[in-house]
Amino acid sequence: MASLSQAKTLGGIGSILALLSGLLFWAPYSSGLVLLIVGLVLMLVAVKNIADTIGDQPIFNNMLYSVILAIIGPVIAAVVVFIAAASLISTFRGFTPGTTTIPSGFLTALGFIILAGVILVVCILISTIFLKRSYDTIATKLRVDMFRTTGLLFLIGAATLIVGIGIVILFIAAILQIVAFFSIPEQLPLQAPPQQVWGPPTPPAPMPPSLTPAQ
Repeated sequence: MASLSQAKTLGGIGSILALLSGLLFWAPYSSGLVLLIVGLVLMLVAVKNIADTIGDQPIFNNMLYSVILAIIGPVIAAVVVFIAAASLISTFRGFTPGTTTIPSGFLTALGFIILAGVILVVCILISTIFLKRSYDTIATKLRVDMFRTTGLLFLIGAATLIVGIGIVILFIAAILQIVAFFSIPEQLPLQAPPQQVWGPPTPPAPMPPSLTPAQ
């Protein structure tokens, strides 16, 4: 049964694994990629629990789109890079030393590499947009403003990824994401009572003619 307690645990662990995946990305046997996928799945289940508890399905839908893009983006970029590498290898096999003409295959490989970078950045950017939508709603429903801050930093980091500083911002956002999930309350917050609006008192409603005192 879905609960905020499960979401707190699963989301916190998943966030930690996702952060470690970035630190272990170059580890052997693709352990960093495995940690990333496991972490994203755990966070997805956590957000599903939150959406079921709150009764707001778009929270999960936005998170699902974000996770899908976060996974397929690097996969597509890796395939494009592999094609570029194959083109580059075939180019140098037919290259004659001493010539000053740039091989056409080299430019093709360079174009594929640029295309891979564009695909990766675009997928990450769109992924963070869906993530921010989900986290903004969670922040409002559960009154955990750290989710709103996390979503904003992820979006800024993705937008500035091409200039390099985005990597640092994404790293900070990943840390705050851990704090956000572990800040989830055990129970749904009580709805705040409507605030009193100050002003002149509302005039009483007119009495029906049958109840009007006779002159």
